[in-house]
Amino acid sequence: MGKAKEAAVVAGALAFTWLLIELAFKPFLTKARASIDNSDPSRDPDDDALPKTTINDVPNVADSKPAGDVPTAVDTITTDPV
Repeated sequence: MGKAKEAAVVAGALAFTWLLIELAFKPFLTKARASIDNSDPSRDPDDDALPKTTINDVPNVADSKPAGDVPTAVDTITTDPV
């Protein structure tokens, strides 16, 4: 019966701790739960921070240079004789 008594004490301590946390943070938790209840699930608040993209923001591919016009990189690694 020692294990059952120990489990009951642990469960009671967890329940008591949960009650203390609920009472200590009651104003914050009430406000947070009300905010969640009033939120709109179809709107993502992260989308509000992103700038709106217009057609003028997209680069025109016709204005870009072909790949052949890009200069090649020069190898700058030198090896010294040992």
